[in-house]
Amino acid sequence: MTRFLGVHGIGNHRPGLEPDAAAENLAQRWEKALRRGLPEEAVIDMRVAYYAHHLARGIAQGPESLDAQEQQLLLDWARHLGAPEDVAQGRLTAPARRAADWIARKFGLDSGLVRIMVSVFCREVRTYFEDTARRSAARDEVANRIAEHRPNVVIAHSLGSVLAYEALWSRQESTVDMLITLGSPLGLPDVIFEKLEPLPDKGKGRRPPNVERWINIADPGDIVAIPRGLASRFDGIAADLETSINVFDFHKVSNYLACSTTSAAVAGFSQTDT
Repeated sequence: MTRFLGVHGIGNHRPGLEPDAAAENLAQRWEKALRRGLPEEAVIDMRVAYYAHHLARGIAQGPESLDAQEQQLLLDWARHLGAPEDVAQGRLTAPARRAADWIARKFGLDSGLVRIMVSVFCREVRTYFEDTARRSAARDEVANRIAEHRPNVVIAHSLGSVLAYEALWSRQESTVDMLITLGSPLGLPDVIFEKLEPLPDKGKGRRPPNVERWINIADPGDIVAIPRGLASRFDGIAADLETSINVFDFHKVSNYLACSTTSAAVAGFSQTDT
């Protein structure tokens, strides 16, 4: 049996469920998606490290609901996506909304959905990096699940890749055979990269020493996975892979889990029942 541990991304707070129940709910969804690309007889044990309750700080309804620091994160993010100077520098009226709408136009996406997505991302990222107690609680949650489940493979999506990276560095006695990051913003300058623990050294992060192999997978249209490839920012990545998972649902974890690129990455670990 192969043990998998998922680390979820943004927008996964389940306020109506206890944390253990939320983790189980997510694990069922992740296993269902992952199995779509695996042999029917694959024997796996899928768990998910649920940390969203530690970062919950109200629902971000749109760019206008973000505070000044969160809006600045959005402007920095837009700049690294190629936004023109007047947008990236916030010179226009309602700068955060203008930045979100520019992202939507740039990638041909629904502006309403993009406004919600970028607002949730900026709020959770800001909370994680600016609130020391919440950051420690969320990171420890992931580190504890890794220590308890002892997974062969950790699959970390979106903001979850940041928590998995820091959790693995913080508990180097917990070894894993493979880390797979999906739609990861780990290398996003100004917003995430320079704030990581441990801090990048001379502009480079490193594969955690307790990880045998690290594979990064990103959809070329994923607005969260900036820069698309992580090898330019992190030493020790075995493969930086691009795969088109969906034109509109480019960041959805179920699409990443079910895609052939992820299936191929875990093929050597998804043992079958003989």
